[in-house]
Amino acid sequence: MADADVIPIGSGGRPGRGSGRRTTPSSAARALAGPEAAKERADRARNRTTKARVDAEAVQPAELGKAKRPGKARVGKGAAGDRGQAAKPEPADDGVSPSAAAVEELAAGFGPQAGDFGQTSAEPRGPKDFARFEKIVRDTLGADGERQLAEFLAFLRRRLTGEYEVDEFGFDPDLTDHVMLKFLRPLAEKWFRVEVRGIENIPETGSALIVANHSGTMPIDGLITQLVVADHTNRPLRTLAADLVFKTPFVGELSRKGGATLANNDDAERLLRQGNLVGVWPEGFKGLGKPFSERYKLQRFGRGGFVSAAMRTGVPIVPCSIVGAEEIYPLVGNMASLARLVGVPYIPVTPFFPLLGPLGLIPLPSKWLIEFGEPIRTDEFPDGAADDPMLVFNVTDQVRETIQQTLYTLLMQRRSVFF
Repeated sequence: MADADVIPIGSGGRPGRGSGRRTTPSSAARALAGPEAAKERADRARNRTTKARVDAEAVQPAELGKAKRPGKARVGKGAAGDRGQAAKPEPADDGVSPSAAAVEELAAGFGPQAGDFGQTSAEPRGPKDFARFEKIVRDTLGADGERQLAEFLAFLRRRLTGEYEVDEFGFDPDLTDHVMLKFLRPLAEKWFRVEVRGIENIPETGSALIVANHSGTMPIDGLITQLVVADHTNRPLRTLAADLVFKTPFVGELSRKGGATLANNDDAERLLRQGNLVGVWPEGFKGLGKPFSERYKLQRFGRGGFVSAAMRTGVPIVPCSIVGAEEIYPLVGNMASLARLVGVPYIPVTPFFPLLGPLGLIPLPSKWLIEFGEPIRTDEFPDGAADDPMLVFNVTDQVRETIQQTLYTLLMQRRSVFF
């Protein structure tokens, strides 16, 4: 026992069994050592910290002793020696290596900016974000996309605030210009490739009655004529439609908002006296529903009611000839029994309808030619001419023959049905 090593409690000693590489006393041993041992340990720790600070200052170059550049404050770190750590030396500004400020500025230029799409930032969006939005609008809607977007937003504001007008016939010019005609324009320009002639024969001011041939199984020719007149004269065309149109749910209300009204003399005269351009298709359903074998052969123009309305108001009659509408739905048959059952003039049978179902309702892309002829004046007739049936018949026949001859001329000028 005398030769045995005496290991004081709380000292380092030699590592014993199971102690691994532990050389510091345990918490229990430190508790038994008393306050004097704790004070000794604190002094040793202070000495180690002071020695580390002195060693760090000895290895730093003299340039690092200079004051730091203004505006460069360390974030999240205290002064040298805080938490027992020495301050990290900053690289010298030798004119070749980039400074810390330059590196941070360059990194910020390549990093996500405030307002980037898909990024979250507390900073407000600036001119760069607006430029990105403008580019997206131009790429989506084309070069004229900004104007179209502005017009659409203005249209929505007017609809929400009620700042639009509807006349006594139910015509809504704001809705017609910004919705109905906008959807028709690609159909006319890209699908039918409409070519317009004689637009100068439509008066720039005052009233006129535009009389056109009717065909195509569906009244698409009336809608395209309305679009052409609006685009080339900047004036709306008020159309006269059959009573069946206004009896059809949804179609009747939409037609009135688009400028259509019932085809009778009273409404026609009222519109003409108000200075409007009025369009009429005297063939009616007889022209729409004629078989494909009789294409471009005009049907009877009724009893000449449109001529008497023009005579009473003294407005010119402008003949309009439309080539191309006959081929969009080639009518090869008619389900007459079913048509009588549902109360419509005809139910068409085309090469694609009803065989292909809804796909059969897609019109064929025929080439369209629309020509407006020279106006026929009615203000030179004497008073009471509108009540002379023979004079009315002669003028009606003159309008019909003018349209028929123009159709033959246009058919000879058209290279093919679809080109």
